[in-house]
Amino acid sequence: MSDKIWIFDTTLRDGEQALKASLTEDDKIQLAHAISRLNVDVMEVGFPVSSPADFRAVERIAREVKGPAICGLARAVEKDIEACGLALRPAEKSRIHTFIATSPLHLEHKLRMSLDDATAMAVRSIKQARHYTDDVEFSCEDAGRTPHADLCRIVEAAINAGASTINLPDTVGYVTPDEYAAMITHLMNNVPNIDKARLSVHCHNDLGLAVANSIAAVQAGARQIECTVNGIGERAGNCSLEEVSMILKMREDHLKLHTDIVSEEIYRASRQISQICNMPVQPNKAIVGENAFAHSSGIHQDGVLKAQNTYEIMSPETVGVPNNQLNMTSRSGRHVIQHRLSELGYQPEDYDMDSLYESFLALADQKGTVYDYDLEAMIYFNNQSNESDFYQLSFVHSTSNSQSVASSSVGMTIGGKEMTEAATGNGPVEASFKAIKRMTNMDIEIIEYNLDATGQGEASLGQVDIIAKFDGRQYHGAGLAADIVEASVRALIRVHNLIHRAQQVSDLKLQRKAV
Repeated sequence: MSDKIWIFDTTLRDGEQALKASLTEDDKIQLAHAISRLNVDVMEVGFPVSSPADFRAVERIAREVKGPAICGLARAVEKDIEACGLALRPAEKSRIHTFIATSPLHLEHKLRMSLDDATAMAVRSIKQARHYTDDVEFSCEDAGRTPHADLCRIVEAAINAGASTINLPDTVGYVTPDEYAAMITHLMNNVPNIDKARLSVHCHNDLGLAVANSIAAVQAGARQIECTVNGIGERAGNCSLEEVSMILKMREDHLKLHTDIVSEEIYRASRQISQICNMPVQPNKAIVGENAFAHSSGIHQDGVLKAQNTYEIMSPETVGVPNNQLNMTSRSGRHVIQHRLSELGYQPEDYDMDSLYESFLALADQKGTVYDYDLEAMIYFNNQSNESDFYQLSFVHSTSNSQSVASSSVGMTIGGKEMTEAATGNGPVEASFKAIKRMTNMDIEIIEYNLDATGQGEASLGQVDIIAKFDGRQYHGAGLAADIVEASVRALIRVHNLIHRAQQVSDLKLQRKAV
């Protein structure tokens, strides 16, 4: 008999805080659906009071995503709680997560208040949150550096006020597994009403101990782990969802603990989050890294061929790693594509078959064979494009050689008007960017430019990710194509459309104020 561990995913809240450019509302919806397919228990999707855009994204996810409880974060102040409550109204199941710092360091230097004052604020915020939902979580920020006696006082008060989950974060990734387990044990033995709440842990990876600390905590009695896909998050990141869930799956016999995570969805969620968030997964990352199931040693290869479990404690299929064996060409029909996508775990509502098939045929004509990873990449990038985009690419033609300056001509539709420009540069990408600048008259600063191959071998698609700055704000644009110049142009046009949408929102606010 094993106990269930609740999985609280905070990829779209704590994870997003680590990104160089904010996710769009559509990006968040796409990722929310991917995380939902993992069958997490709770999904923390934003900080509604932080901005109108975050409020709208939380509200839309609450309306559209079914399955997990949808959670919003709030400081222990009235306006934050109210924003959370309003944004979460459409959710089938909702949770408000409120927090206040409890360590002497934070109380003295950040909040400039006593523990009694912090406890009073916590109690008021929890009671207010209970007006919106029965599912209220309270976090003692920097619990890892808070004296145990102080934790006991505020935790008891929080439970009495109505908190049904108590989170004890190692906010700065400071404690060791034995210290963390001792903290959980002390609370369980010294808080009189501890049986009325579920203990949760939220670990950061500053010393590389986030996963180890989380496992130590649940062994000591905690029953919820807060984590992110790929371990993304502030500074060195958070506890990795794929790692803790697979530890509990593979070692259930020893730990007597389990989760409800659908492990076969792990790899796909990891890829989507890496792609949309522009955060590559390191090759040697446990569970989802490129080398996680690779064997180079001859002894290892021989052992795996004789018996897989000689050098693999789990099969790639367990976490949904595709084998990429089914090759498709321009002769493949829609039914074959739909069938393969179904095998990869995609539902018909995840993509538009008409636009996907059009992209598929164009790519198949260019590179001959289309692989699973090509299909997945096309789904993402087709979901990013929109026929109503203000800026749309019509064509790009570029020339370059080692003896002359590169040139490029770019055709675009801007607000329904066809335009064409040409320019020269040190390379075809620079020339194309200059041509776009002439058409748009926008001085966009490219902060980062990254080129990666989607797939393997010389027939791989080129994926370009850029971080651009305009008017004091950063934007992430991604482009995919067989030609890297076209991929670069698509990434920059993506940035232009994000800027245009941001300007529309800003103009709308000004109009409302004027009225």
